Amino acid sequence: MARPTQWAAWVAAAVLLTGCGGGPAGPSANDGKAAPAPAPPAGTQSAPARLPSSLTSQRLDWGRCGATADSPAPGDEWRCATLKAPLDWSRLDGETIGLALIRAKATGDRTGSLLFNFGGPGGSGVAALPAYASQVTALRQRYDLVSWDPRGTGESSGVRCRSDRRIEAAEAIDVTPDTAAEERAYFQDAADFGQGCRKAAGKLLAHVSTTDTARDMDLMRQVLGDAELHYFGMSYGTELGGVYAHLFPREVGRMVLDAVVDPTADSVGHARNQTRGFQRALDAYLKSTGQDPGHGSRKIADLLRRLDAKPLPTSSGRKLTQSLAVTGIALPLYSKRGWPALTSALAAAEQGDGSGLLSLADAYNDRADSGHYGTTTHAQRAISCLDSKQRPTPEQARELLPEFERISPVFGAFMAWDTAGWCHDWPVSGQYDTPRVSAPGAAPILLIGNTGDPATPYEGARRMADELGKGVGVELTWKGEGHGAYGNGSDCVDSTVNAYLLYGTVPRDGKVCS
Repeated sequence: MARPTQWAAWVAAAVLLTGCGGGPAGPSANDGKAAPAPAPPAGTQSAPARLPSSLTSQRLDWGRCGATADSPAPGDEWRCATLKAPLDWSRLDGETIGLALIRAKATGDRTGSLLFNFGGPGGSGVAALPAYASQVTALRQRYDLVSWDPRGTGESSGVRCRSDRRIEAAEAIDVTPDTAAEERAYFQDAADFGQGCRKAAGKLLAHVSTTDTARDMDLMRQVLGDAELHYFGMSYGTELGGVYAHLFPREVGRMVLDAVVDPTADSVGHARNQTRGFQRALDAYLKSTGQDPGHGSRKIADLLRRLDAKPLPTSSGRKLTQSLAVTGIALPLYSKRGWPALTSALAAAEQGDGSGLLSLADAYNDRADSGHYGTTTHAQRAISCLDSKQRPTPEQARELLPEFERISPVFGAFMAWDTAGWCHDWPVSGQYDTPRVSAPGAAPILLIGNTGDPATPYEGARRMADELGKGVGVELTWKGEGHGAYGNGSDCVDSTVNAYLLYGTVPRDGKVCS
């Protein structure tokens, strides 16, 4: 089971389950007033190093977008280009890599570019933005909509660590090992995956960090001709936005961070947060079906135990394993629109048919009917393991099991073992325990926390606000369900975000949308 913040899950929920976007809103839609960016206090951070003109003065050759390995060509309003960026940001005159960009120009009076990152890490913005654009038609009135494939993903030197055949074979490995043999197989597979990444990516593997990508974003800002960076980050994209604000506080324009990652949590803390978040979402789903959450969770946990001993048959001829079942349960919790599909899939599994849960797991894992897998989870692992210094041992994972299983009988064991398996024997050392996101002097940044968010529990928004610093983080809470808030059915959230991005109207810190 891949980590449940991955972009594939978010996009699958957004596209498969379909959402609706918010309409335009004027300044009267909010309870705040337009606020200019405060002047940065003296001595907060030195000015960014001046980049060579060979980078900043490059002209992007925008042309028709073609199909990629994992997505069809978008419509005629979209144009694509390649940005040249340093492979190693400590060697500005060294080797460069190409970053794939996509853009749809503003339809009205242009404020600037609005850069989107949809989370992951590891997702293709080039593929995601055209699919998401119908939800942000109001924003396109003032902004060129822009996204990109971050380094190591998609068309930007995307990393593929193993073949489709080996990915499918690995789905049979028990990710909650019960015996010494299963444990050896689990950790050997993890080590093999890392070695596959090393062979495929070469020296790029040491240069796909969140900090590298934040520096890429500022180069994009300059090449696109924007004095400030206007940005919409979702899920992992909120961590990326926080790191950008820390590095370039004076360049922050209007920035929205939706489904905020807790920047104070290390890798074990993130696993604990997500275990709690997914169980909360499962409880809400079970209540909606008239079940007691405790009884319903135990029933699902019992199903998973049976699958551990004997996988279920499916209409495809493949088997539904315990790991695939947990993945299939996680996906529909990203949106209330997925709850009926979860009800149907669980009922079928209880009757001996694993087809429904397998289909949901395949959508999460970016697997096409042809058997081809996308590279999202490969890039996700490469980026997150380069970011994080933590390398919990198998013994430490075992010690976490009782606590995690108390938090969630359904997700706890999977998340506990993942703390050790995810970056086991990774070939590149990690960079930090937690990201630095303090941004004194930056313009107000709008943070949106959703009380029912499974993958990025809503407490993360408050912690991000505290870390960004006084007067920078402005928190908006939505009492809803699903991953993220904007475009998920709240007129209050949508109008607040639109007024901020379109007119600069900063809402009251602590505003709540119910």
